[in-house]
Amino acid sequence: MTDRGPIADVVARMRQRVDELPPELAHRRFFLETYLRTTKAVGQAIDEGRFEDPAWVEIWDVRFAELYLQAHDGTSVARPWRLAFEAPAKLPALAHVLLGINAHVNYDLPQALLAVISDDDFLDPQLMDRRRRDHERIDGVLAERVAAEDGELAATGARSLVDRVLTPLNRLASRRFLRESRQKVWHNTTELQQARVQGTYEKRLAELEVLSAAKVADLLRPGQVLLRLAVTGFGVTLPPA
Repeated sequence: MTDRGPIADVVARMRQRVDELPPELAHRRFFLETYLRTTKAVGQAIDEGRFEDPAWVEIWDVRFAELYLQAHDGTSVARPWRLAFEAPAKLPALAHVLLGINAHVNYDLPQALLAVISDDDFLDPQLMDRRRRDHERIDGVLAERVAAEDGELAATGARSLVDRVLTPLNRLASRRFLRESRQKVWHNTTELQQARVQGTYEKRLAELEVLSAAKVADLLRPGQVLLRLAVTGFGVTLPPA
């Protein structure tokens, strides 16, 4: 990733948040640092020309990050973020990361996509196919980060024998549920766009907020959460209006 540009600026702002975290909010570091590394990886993928419309992906990724920074700074904290931030600090690092992913992917990502895709864009099938393909290409970037991020989380504390034995399956499960949730994000984006046209956007967004907040209970259930998510799914789906 280049040292200059919008994504580099966002990464610098995330790093500043990490450096300024007070001790009582130290548990936020787990998601924040994971997201910082992932954002850098997306920036690198843009530099490598892995997207059809890299300029659009850059604008979209920055808008996406802004939603997280607003929640972290307390400017706009929807219920999924509030539940993530208020979760007990003593939870495992993985739990804090999953709570952050839930709020940011299930709730924030459709909003970020709509912020950079106009209603006129939705009327252009070829353009929307390009947007969807670039959206799906993020899966490749995330999949490449799974092993490294698993290592980062392992370094935060001791793992049980069961956790160590299940590491390969957990990594496969992570790739699976990230891909599944992204597919549902695209569905939810189209549902919200239709609502935007019909004047019911706020109502539908409130429904998405409820669904994303309800997912928290599943994420905090005892057991092998990654394997469970590979079966039950991580994403949420807006029902027909």
